[in-house]
Amino acid sequence: MTWQQTYLLFGFGRNVSFLLAALPIFTMLLLLGVLRKPSWLAGLCGLAVTFVLATLGYHMPVATALSATAYGAAFGLFPICWIIFWAITLFRVTVETGQFEIIKDSIGRLTPDPRLQALLIAFTFGGFLEGASGFGTPVAIAASMLIGLGFSPFSASALCLLANTAPVAFGSIGIPVVTLAGTTGLPLDQVSRAVAAICSPLAVIVPLYLVLAVGGAGALTGVVVPALLGGAVFGGMQYVVAAYFGPALTDILAAIATMCVLIVYIRATASDAPWHPEHASMLRRFARMGEDEESAVPATEERVIPDYPLREVLHAWMPYGLLVVCVLLWGWAPLQRLLNSATVVVKWPLLHDVVQRMPPIVAGETPYHALFNLNWLSASGTACMVATLLSVMALRMSVREFGRVLAAVARQLSLPILTITSVLGIAFLMNYSGATATLGLAFSATGVMFPFFSVLLGWVGVFLTGSDTSSNALFGNLQVVTANSLGFSPVLMAAANSSGGVMGKMISLQTIAVAAAATGLTAGQQVKLFRFTLRHSILLIMVTGGVALLYAYVFHF
Repeated sequence: MTWQQTYLLFGFGRNVSFLLAALPIFTMLLLLGVLRKPSWLAGLCGLAVTFVLATLGYHMPVATALSATAYGAAFGLFPICWIIFWAITLFRVTVETGQFEIIKDSIGRLTPDPRLQALLIAFTFGGFLEGASGFGTPVAIAASMLIGLGFSPFSASALCLLANTAPVAFGSIGIPVVTLAGTTGLPLDQVSRAVAAICSPLAVIVPLYLVLAVGGAGALTGVVVPALLGGAVFGGMQYVVAAYFGPALTDILAAIATMCVLIVYIRATASDAPWHPEHASMLRRFARMGEDEESAVPATEERVIPDYPLREVLHAWMPYGLLVVCVLLWGWAPLQRLLNSATVVVKWPLLHDVVQRMPPIVAGETPYHALFNLNWLSASGTACMVATLLSVMALRMSVREFGRVLAAVARQLSLPILTITSVLGIAFLMNYSGATATLGLAFSATGVMFPFFSVLLGWVGVFLTGSDTSSNALFGNLQVVTANSLGFSPVLMAAANSSGGVMGKMISLQTIAVAAAATGLTAGQQVKLFRFTLRHSILLIMVTGGVALLYAYVFHF
């Protein structure tokens, strides 16, 4: 038995249907941004509203709606929570074995300036992790590392969420772009180049912007040059690699080049830029953003950082070196094929090919597949698990100690997992009920301003799903169909969807839940973080939309 989607509700037109379909989004925005409720509660309430909308508004069978919700929740557990769990476990292993103190001091000796530490870890190392694995890994690991260096949970989370905008479009070995090209039928090389053309100019300003956003104008003193240098290298490498070599290694090579340049710059200018005690207050505010006066860490005398032998430093960094090696190995085609041989593809019961997508979303009546890929060996989270287990053995951690770490991480992730699964349940239920298509049709009716609203559509897609890959799969083909009907470049509009999604990453409840899980943010701090990232996300999406309009009408991409 099949069920056909409809895209107009209760006989109303497109505009009213749009407002009704957006009720789950409005619900979550209200609870988080206005009423300041915790993200897990916002997720559950949003899910309840979505279920009522799907069954009563779209007349989706209850069994099908329940199945779609369960499908989304399952995707939230695997691969997303699978990655987060092992990324945080790896960090906790380095902490419990004392290695993180050496990691922290090795960066502290390179520079005592928390702004440069943020550029090295949140922007460059986080960009590398996004390119290598994605799905929350860079936020979880980089934020944990910043906390170990003395950053407050709020400041670490804010920095990593802002920094993660630069590499998202080419994350997970270029999967978002590959997915976009696959779902639209557009040439991969053209799509990769177009996404880079929009994202690279924005990547140039991200390092400077994150320092300004977290620390204010005063925090820019002395770091304008390295921030612009790092952004220029990352953005330039991102465009060159994406345009001429494809999307797979774009973020990885851009991040490596940026880190090398920043380290050379810091070492070369160390004697010219001594530590200024009078800047201590400003730097403390930058690193400890979000703290109340009562909870702020009291000032202490400057600690003399030990000069560890190179062998000890390399040994301390080994867990993250193993992580990089494992992630790259998991992306190596021959090994990936071998690991994928153990993948189990599940045709999701009561959902696979039950829902029929209808025109104008597709050319003709088309079954909506629901295939759950249980790639338990080839998943990025498994690569992180292997790196963690190897680190446990190399650091000679006892089984009992490791067991305590696993239990502690499981407790830490209980509420974030509830948030992630509920938000993914919302996203999948909106997809299969037709609500997301209703939103897409409303955006496509914007005519000459469609390039701008095309970016907004990608932004909404990532806000809902937490994934640029999912947003591209959801709206990519709709962007192409609309572009052709309005006379715009289909490659540019598809790229605008992916580029807009980049700016939605920082406000996705799923991503905020990852940050909260990694840093231990309280419910109140999660609300403050959402409100903080929302205003920056809105500003940056406006800039991205402006870039898309320039390419549509001035540069004629």
